[in-house]
Amino acid sequence: MDRSVAVWRKSSRSDANSQCVEVADLRDGVAVRDSKDKLGPTLAFDARDWRMFIDSLKSN
Repeated sequence: MDRSVAVWRKSSRSDANSQCVEVADLRDGVAVRDSKDKLGPTLAFDARDWRMFIDSLKSN
């Protein structure tokens, strides 16, 4: 997955002191990174796995 063109966003519920993640929609999936470590590692999900992840969060 090409993350070089990613446009990152974080929740509007985040504030400057919280531990947040940022998400970027990619052509072939979704990337996630730590908002405080923008140059650090990222996680990549294909669309199906991202949907399963989000659905599991909503069910808890």
